[in-house]
Amino acid sequence: MRKLVMAGTLLALLSPEIFAVCPQESDATPRGPIALNERGEFVPEWAKSAIWYQIFPERFRDGDPSNNPTVADIRGADPAEPPRQWQVHPWGSDWYELQDYEKANGEPELWKHLLRRRYGGDLRGIIEQLDYLSDLGINAIYLNPVFDSPSLHKYDGASYHHIDPNFGPDPAGDRALMATEQAFDPSTWVWTQADELALELIRQAHSRGIRVIFDGVFNHMGINSFAFQDLKQNQQESPYKDWFTVTSWRDPAQGTEFDYEGWFGVKSLPEFKEDENGLAPGPRDYVFAATRRWMNPKGQGAEHGIDGWRLDVAFCVAHAFWKDWRLLVKSINPEAYLTAEIVDTPERVKPFLQGDEFDGEMNYNFAFASAEFFFDPPPGRISASEFDRQLLWLRNLYPKGVAYVTQNLFGSHDSNRIGSHIVNAGIGSFRDWGNYFNLSKASENPQYQVRKPNAEEIQLQKLFVIFQMTYVGAPMIYYGDEVGMWGGNDPDDRKPMLWPDIEYSDEVTNPDGSRRQADKVAINRDLQAHYRKLIAIRNKHPVLSLGSFRTLVADDEKSVFGFSRRLGEEAIWVVLNNSDVPQTVTLPFSTRTRFTDLLNGGELLSTDGRLRLDIAPRWGRVLSTGRQ
Repeated sequence: MRKLVMAGTLLALLSPEIFAVCPQESDATPRGPIALNERGEFVPEWAKSAIWYQIFPERFRDGDPSNNPTVADIRGADPAEPPRQWQVHPWGSDWYELQDYEKANGEPELWKHLLRRRYGGDLRGIIEQLDYLSDLGINAIYLNPVFDSPSLHKYDGASYHHIDPNFGPDPAGDRALMATEQAFDPSTWVWTQADELALELIRQAHSRGIRVIFDGVFNHMGINSFAFQDLKQNQQESPYKDWFTVTSWRDPAQGTEFDYEGWFGVKSLPEFKEDENGLAPGPRDYVFAATRRWMNPKGQGAEHGIDGWRLDVAFCVAHAFWKDWRLLVKSINPEAYLTAEIVDTPERVKPFLQGDEFDGEMNYNFAFASAEFFFDPPPGRISASEFDRQLLWLRNLYPKGVAYVTQNLFGSHDSNRIGSHIVNAGIGSFRDWGNYFNLSKASENPQYQVRKPNAEEIQLQKLFVIFQMTYVGAPMIYYGDEVGMWGGNDPDDRKPMLWPDIEYSDEVTNPDGSRRQADKVAINRDLQAHYRKLIAIRNKHPVLSLGSFRTLVADDEKSVFGFSRRLGEEAIWVVLNNSDVPQTVTLPFSTRTRFTDLLNGGELLSTDGRLRLDIAPRWGRVLSTGRQ
């Protein structure tokens, strides 16, 4: 159970049995006709050209130290025991090294220390770094939860209509203002300074051509939530008595205590009650009101609001709710993008992506296939032809357009970072999520290597990025992957972001407190430049976002995979050498064609009906015949 709590709302124990815990209605068929555009698609067109950047707000950038949380602000978050001493953690400190205030708490469990830490990341910090993201080539941001919550991850929301006060400029003033509301009545809702700063973030992002989506956690709230606190105090007299699944009321005469259902049994995450329509009327109306607030703030128009939502544990809320909620979202902004977290086999994801619920998903199945081809050692490694087969299956499984807007990720806040995944390749199967989740946690697996990736391992990450930025679907980068951050699964994937104006200590401490050879913590400028170059190639050539796909070569013996993308008069050929030796590949061409290598520079010419390519180990060629 602790593993779940550490992760916030994540699928630490995901397996087929999870759907027994989060039951779905058997009939997920559309309630009516699906709204299709002139291309016969239901997905927003802009999402095909998105290059996503996922930000974990508390760990991205401290732009305003005056709003940093106090020990009172973390009350109600796990672990439940109050610390004897506490302070905001030094941003550049050695990750596993306990500070003096942590040692004073006298607790042997490392996870408690790591979960209590706050580094001070906030919305001002994100705004300050929008130019960095724009320069990188990012045009879409997915923010992990920003709503009021005592935890670092904020999947235990205290409300969904207010930004966390510690993300804004005046925490005390915001909390005093929030106390004047009747939270169940949206007409009494106020706009705090943190809320206003969120609108400023949206304005600033939009002015740079960057879309923003929020994380919606509509399956449960936290024990600090206005609804649960009132319920706990007032029991059957609470206006929120029908919001949660109460299994026992407090009754001294009967000798009963108050009890309720938590998500996966986690008591810090009381689940919303559901009926045949999904969420019960109370939480349903509240979620709908919060949705309107952030998509059309102050009634000023959808252009002032967020551009969509990422829905946490979407499979834990019945299909009926998502169908109705989509209608609401699309009535506010027809071009809003809805993406779901459903880490499961594609067949079980499919019902959510039929046009009346979500547009796309966090494409973990893309990550699983990529891990098996690029990173896994034998016998787990799959051949080029098997990789091609898996990609074809995923592209064709969903309705038209969906494959182009899925978020093609590798790392996230719920998985070990890509660099550390490569370092630890072979510890298990990424696809076996429930087992791999714990195998990839340094706190759970003593064999997990916490060291910095070496040059050969970074080269593999670069090879994956070439593929990610040229393949069908919207690439998504987890903050810091582009600068070479490393770490195991939660909580180690949530280290503070690397910035050039902050001094970082070497990592010399192991999870058990022992010492190791020092790993220098610094921005990997070469890797960062590689990301920037590949992102620029994708942004400059719409064929990579919108074009058709055709396999050119899948050579199992050479471990070479190649494909073409075509849109109108432009075509791009991508050939990847996934072996550790140079490879020569010959592609047939019926006409004499001149190519520009967008990745390596230079030009090539097909002769005698063929094109000969020499490709370095763990590298690729990206060839264009169209505009440069």
